[in-house]
Amino acid sequence: MFGLIGIVVILVMVFGGYVAAGGKMQIILKALPFELVMIGGAAIGAFLISNDFSAVKHAVKDIGKVFKGAKWKPADYRDLLCLLFELVRLSKANPVALEEHIESPENSAIFGRYRRIQQDHDAVELICDTFRAAAMNYDDPHQVEEVLDKRMEVQMHHALHSSHALQIMADGLPALGIVAAVLGVIKTMSAIDQPPEVLGKMIGGALVGTFLGVFLAYGLMGPFAARVKTVVEEDAHFYQLIREVLVANLHRHPANICIEVGRQNTPHHMRPGFGELEEALRALKQEAA
Repeated sequence: MFGLIGIVVILVMVFGGYVAAGGKMQIILKALPFELVMIGGAAIGAFLISNDFSAVKHAVKDIGKVFKGAKWKPADYRDLLCLLFELVRLSKANPVALEEHIESPENSAIFGRYRRIQQDHDAVELICDTFRAAAMNYDDPHQVEEVLDKRMEVQMHHALHSSHALQIMADGLPALGIVAAVLGVIKTMSAIDQPPEVLGKMIGGALVGTFLGVFLAYGLMGPFAARVKTVVEEDAHFYQLIREVLVANLHRHPANICIEVGRQNTPHHMRPGFGELEEALRALKQEAA
C-alpha cells in the first residue's frame, strides 16, 4: 500500500511541479514512448545478461515485496514460538517420538497446526536439521551455533541477490539515459537546417532521455532495491528466532526458558507480549494433557 502511495506521490510532485512551473507535457509525452523503449529495453537487456534465469525469476518475484511488505506478521512469530515450544518439550520428554515430526514435517500433527510455517521450506528445514544434529549427539552448542550462523549467512546472501541486481540496474539507468539523449542529439544534428522552433522541440525530446534515466534510477528503481533489502532483512528475524531458541535448547535450558530467549530476541514490533504468549503456551499444555 505504501509502495503505491509513494509512486503516486513521486509522479504527482515531479510532473505536477513541472506543469505548475509552466512546463509543457506535449514534448515529454511525444518523446516518452521512444525513450522508454531505448532506456527500458537496454536496462532489461543488461539485467538479463548479468543474471541467470533463476535470478531473474527471483528478482521479478521479489518486486512484489515492495508492495506486500514482510512475509511474517506478529501472529506468525507467536505461532513459531508455540511450534518450537512443542518440539523442544517433546525432544526432552520423548526423543523417539520427536523423530516422526522432524523426518516427515509435511505429515506432522505438530507442524500441521501452523500451516504458514509448515509451507515455508527454509524454516522447516532449519528446525528439522538442527534437531537431527542434536539427536546424533552433535550437540556442542557453540559448534552448532557456528554452523547455523554460516547457513543463515548463505541464506541471507541468496535472499539479497534481487536487491543487489535491482540496485545495479538503478546505477546503470542514468548512463543509459545519456545514451538515449546522445542519440536524440545526433537526430537533431541531422536536421540542423530546420527552423529554431523545430530544433528546440527535437532538443527537448533528446533531453527527455537524460531526465528519464535519472528519474527511473533515483525515483523508482533505487527505492525498489532499498525496499526489497529492508523486507528481506526484516523477514530474516524470523529465522534468527529459530536459531536463538534451538541454541538455547542445546544448552539444555528448560523449554519455557528457550522460548523466552526467543521472545526476547524478537523485534519489538513483532514480539508477542509475555502474557499473550503464556496464554498460548498454557492452551497447548492443556491440549496435550
